[in-house]
Amino acid sequence: MVLSSPSSILKGSKPRLLDEWQMIPSLRDLVRAEIDKRSSQTGLYILTGSTSVDESRIKHSGIGRISRMKMYPMSLAETGESSGEISLKSLFDNPKQEIEGLENKLTVEELAFALCRGGWPYSLFLSNDKSKLFIAKDYLSGICNIEVTTVDGIKRDAMTTRLLLRSYARHVSEPATTSSILADMESRPVIKSDKTLTEYLIALEKLFVIDDIPAWCPAIRSKTAIRSGVKREFTDPSIAVAALGLNPDSMMKDMKTFGFLFENLVARDLRVYSSVIGGSLSYYRDRYGLEADFVIHLDDGRFALIECKLGSTQIETGASNLIKIRDLIRQRNQSESQAPLREPDLMIVITGGKYAYRRADGVYVIPIGLLGC
Repeated sequence: MVLSSPSSILKGSKPRLLDEWQMIPSLRDLVRAEIDKRSSQTGLYILTGSTSVDESRIKHSGIGRISRMKMYPMSLAETGESSGEISLKSLFDNPKQEIEGLENKLTVEELAFALCRGGWPYSLFLSNDKSKLFIAKDYLSGICNIEVTTVDGIKRDAMTTRLLLRSYARHVSEPATTSSILADMESRPVIKSDKTLTEYLIALEKLFVIDDIPAWCPAIRSKTAIRSGVKREFTDPSIAVAALGLNPDSMMKDMKTFGFLFENLVARDLRVYSSVIGGSLSYYRDRYGLEADFVIHLDDGRFALIECKLGSTQIETGASNLIKIRDLIRQRNQSESQAPLREPDLMIVITGGKYAYRRADGVYVIPIGLLGC
């Protein structure tokens, strides 16, 4: 029907949702023309799709008429596993609010299950835990066997894609170089160079499978001291779990791996929560070992330094890192007073622990099971 009479699909009550519209990219040009006819109205059409679009098949960009929004899998607040009692927005608006007394009901075992299951909406309709855990595995198979080729029509090897995603999962939440990933790929001769690897990674980005985090490079220390590579992350941690062949039980027996994947889960949720207030996500790490797992920057200049520590015993280390970065900014501002850097508006350690509180040094300790928009 769309091919023979494209305009017919736009008729009917509004708003009208066109799912997987990228199958026929010219639909967006039709939508743009219809919007021009109804210039006084907004919210007429919702165009949804699970992969990127061949822009060469679209005549008009849609700027000024069509706004883009990147959708993520559900956060813990959306699945109901986080109470959302501590709002990221309210913390920015009131950076000295009291949160003492709030208790996280999400156990570590439940957190491990939520991480392995992922934020896939379909899981809400399933009652069987085994079926919920199968969604990510099925998604991984679909990516490797079908979608990595159909995304742009370039033939790619399924086994190579699976091995690449396994390598990516091994380096999750780390600023791994392409050479590190290539070293993992030596058993598969398909990928022999940075160029081929980059082509595979671009395809996975188009499929919204991987979602790397850029480095925050403030002028705190010399440029040679700052690591500026991307930190490897998946759009949802369950994809990494499926690539590694893990499950909730094996996660509980390997707390180190659990910790890296927990950081990926936090990245997913922070992207969701910060998007509501115009936030963008980055990370800070230098060659001296000083780090902040995440930096959230808002459009108005405010920013937060965040560390992820699954266990309570690591909270002190995380808080110490954040204080050191703040102090570095202060020291830098004393020597460069004409162009001062803004100090962090928030310093947060996100944990899998039980209680939320604000330390005497101003660092918030917040369990992921209490955080929300």
